[in-house]
Amino acid sequence: MELRDTPEEAQFRAELRAWIDANLPGDKKGSRGGAQRFDDPFMREWSRKLYEAGYAGLTWPKEFGGAGAPYSFQAIFYEEMASAQAPPHIGVIGLGMAGPTIIAHGTSDQKARYLAPLLAADEIWCQGFSEPDAGSDLASARTRAERKGDVYVVNGQKVWSSFAHIADFCILVTQSDPDGQRYRNLTYLIVDMHAPGVEVRPLRQITGEAEFNEIFFNDVEVPVANRLGDEGDGWNVAMTTLLHERGTLGFALTATFDAGVSRLLDVARERVNGDERLRERIAQEWIELQALRYTNYRALGTLTRTGIPGPEGSGVKLRWSEANQRMTKLAREVLGPEGILDDGWWHHQQLRSRGNTIEAGTSEVLRNIVAERVLGLPRSR
Repeated sequence: MELRDTPEEAQFRAELRAWIDANLPGDKKGSRGGAQRFDDPFMREWSRKLYEAGYAGLTWPKEFGGAGAPYSFQAIFYEEMASAQAPPHIGVIGLGMAGPTIIAHGTSDQKARYLAPLLAADEIWCQGFSEPDAGSDLASARTRAERKGDVYVVNGQKVWSSFAHIADFCILVTQSDPDGQRYRNLTYLIVDMHAPGVEVRPLRQITGEAEFNEIFFNDVEVPVANRLGDEGDGWNVAMTTLLHERGTLGFALTATFDAGVSRLLDVARERVNGDERLRERIAQEWIELQALRYTNYRALGTLTRTGIPGPEGSGVKLRWSEANQRMTKLAREVLGPEGILDDGWWHHQQLRSRGNTIEAGTSEVLRNIVAERVLGLPRSR
């Protein structure tokens, strides 16, 4: 893996950096994230600008509206966006999860219908995987899809669904055969979030915001034409979704962590005052950042060679989630009571970080993945 930019990558980086400088208003940089990204109309405007400039779906094939760029360009995109403290495309679930899954498993009609509006942020997607009694154990999903002629009738509940309250469509894993063999009794559906019987309830977090949602399905009719893959093959389709989520997620998470470490260093220069113990703890987070960065490079090498994300993404997400919790807590310690005053940026980040070890796969599940797929240890069951 060549760690320096090639001439083509350097040119792309320079062009992207100049485009961000020209198009991102100064007052839209460095937002604290969270639920406010749903409410600001600028997010849709910004997302469309990214699409029109060719930065949405960078690695997607051109035939599906993407730029057909190499994966290294996607990594550069994440790095430069984080460095500029630019907000992401509002359709992150569509771009990183739903879109690649439709490209891999969708029919020609499905690709024609869903991909272009997804890229342009004209339609927003959410994910219906986790359940109250299943959590990250996707194979234990109990949301039922009963086929009746040309439709599936869906009943059940999903939880921890970002964007569900503004989403137009949901990628939904359902149980289609309650008597079927585990992993072979699931069916993957595209559900219209505006269909009768779909109810969304926001979940209030420790930050005071409602960033996630519960989704209830009450006799929701989903056309069979909205199925991705074959009936009973939902597990394999879902693995495509998760591979893409975790395969590219590491670049975005590490870039964001890099921006956080830089901000922590700015705080430390003003506040640490020679405290050797604090200096060591801050240095440890900088070292963690480098480990994440080089693990991403290794993952990028695999992705470039094979076109398939490897298990490194699960390891990066696991380490990032715990490192981000430590870093935000450390920043609050350095700031002391003043960390709650003013805009309370670090205070909000520290509270929000508590969810990092749950979302996109709990730490326990990710440790199992690393143990089984990287270390070759026996399966947990």
